[in-house]
Amino acid sequence: MGERAQRPWVIVHNAVSADGRIDHLTVDVELYYEMMSRWEIDVHLTGSETILAAGDEVSGGEVPDDETPDNETPENTPSGDDAAGPLLVVPDSRGRIRHWHLLKAMLYWRGVLSLCSQTTPPEHLAYLNQHGIEYLIVGEERVDLRAALEILYARYGARTVLVDSGGTLNGALFRAGLVDEVSLLVHPALVGGTSPKSIYRAPDLDSDEGVIPLRLTHVERMRGDVVSLRWEIER
Repeated sequence: MGERAQRPWVIVHNAVSADGRIDHLTVDVELYYEMMSRWEIDVHLTGSETILAAGDEVSGGEVPDDETPDNETPENTPSGDDAAGPLLVVPDSRGRIRHWHLLKAMLYWRGVLSLCSQTTPPEHLAYLNQHGIEYLIVGEERVDLRAALEILYARYGARTVLVDSGGTLNGALFRAGLVDEVSLLVHPALVGGTSPKSIYRAPDLDSDEGVIPLRLTHVERMRGDVVSLRWEIER
């Protein structure tokens, strides 16, 4: 169940309202990460927008550039194969993330990896090299997510990838056929609205040909009337 030929098993995990929204929702964060601990995760794949938003929250909106000395790792940052926790992987072809020191200092991850493309600004690649941030160049204009997953499988031994992100990265993975399982924590709330604030953002379909069929594998009522739902992709 946990392995796929050539690439890891990919799980999209998110919290939503009863009407499927992800905005203006008070999430039970403790429960959210408690659910994540049920999997043996090798890679924590997160979108750059999610990381940037988290950086703003931690720093009060002003995230300083990484001030870690060249090619050094903060003392409290685990690294290497024996370190606990998953590898944090972030697609960032535009080179916008510049607070890797905050990410490396979080003990949840054993290390960090930036996914870049041929269009990533050279000055950003120089910044990553200067601060000892590992990166992969996969794709031309954008990050090639399939190629990245294949490299994570072959080179990093990743067998299970958990995607904890917003709708843009999720949508790219869904449309590329790279997701194997969906996990949702449905919260007892209705948000409403007309903007596409969902876990799956992608261009509208022209027909039902692109609809992704799911098979329900798990239903559990959690505390606070939150419902855990899990499906596997039908292929």
